[in-house]
Amino acid sequence: MGVVQYGDNPATQFNLKTHMNSRDLKAAIERIPQRGGLSNVGRAISFVTKSFFSKAGGNRASAPNVAVVMVDGWPTDKVEEASRLARESGINIFFITIEGAVENEKQYVMEPNFASKAACRTNSFYSLSVPSWFSLHKTVQPLVKRVCDSDQLACSKTCLNSADVGFVIDGSSSVGTGNFRTVLQFVANLSKEFEISDTDTRIGAVQYTYEQRLEFGFDTYSTKPDILNAIRRVGYWSGGTSTGAAIRYALEQLFKKSKPNKRKLMILITDGRSYDDIRIPAMAAHNKGVITYAIGVAWAAQDELEVLATHPAKDHAFFVDEFDNLYTLAPKVIQNICTEFNSRPRH
Repeated sequence: MGVVQYGDNPATQFNLKTHMNSRDLKAAIERIPQRGGLSNVGRAISFVTKSFFSKAGGNRASAPNVAVVMVDGWPTDKVEEASRLARESGINIFFITIEGAVENEKQYVMEPNFASKAACRTNSFYSLSVPSWFSLHKTVQPLVKRVCDSDQLACSKTCLNSADVGFVIDGSSSVGTGNFRTVLQFVANLSKEFEISDTDTRIGAVQYTYEQRLEFGFDTYSTKPDILNAIRRVGYWSGGTSTGAAIRYALEQLFKKSKPNKRKLMILITDGRSYDDIRIPAMAAHNKGVITYAIGVAWAAQDELEVLATHPAKDHAFFVDEFDNLYTLAPKVIQNICTEFNSRPRH
């Protein structure tokens, strides 16, 4: 536990690893001098996201990040943008307003509904309104209960730590050995961006020609180095291109074993037209809640990529004219995965 005090500007009083027992912690809290100044909450939340929850400050990858933000009255700056970035960084904000604006003070409030804009979710679980400083102590028990219920901490989940990602890789003859290595490097580049463990994002891979082969499932490897090694070891198969059958196989062999609380992402990479029907398998993937990103190279057909990809196709279908340009798509694919995740409703 650590403390940040803010007025005009925020400052860390002590960080997450300064005090390791509650006696020292209490003594340190009692020694905090008051800074004075405005109530720049937005600036404080920004500071917490960028500086406070850092590895150097004692942040542990395995522990949920919780910020209990207290404001007297109302913020003197805007909180919406800073809070969005905090959520996207996996920080669970509990927002406590003490002696909030009464009717004739509301004209001074810069940002209406600031508490629901700041809190992790817009529901009452994450925001508390306390009528007076004298009754603040009454919020301790309800708040502790909520903070300790780690299953309810919805903002711990981010676009990079809460998915099952299945790669479906075209290994047909037209790809060729050299280009196949380039495809595997692209798969590795995408995989590197995720936080991988058996409780965070999990990665699986299928290679296909006319036939299909499970290279590794979601539960085969649970660390990033193991995943990257497994990708490197995938052997090039060579054969025809049956993309429809490959999707059906991936749904059966990979996504059937997906965890219910994970987003299911299928990233399909192909360099040509499919010899079989893709419409029905693509629909089946959609109906099973799988979000499909279709990556086409060289001779891949744009109309097929749009059928394969989740709607809207402009966000889920990508094309490059040669294998050596595949690497340019990785940041865009990750960006779109995160944009989609972060645009979901916050109730």
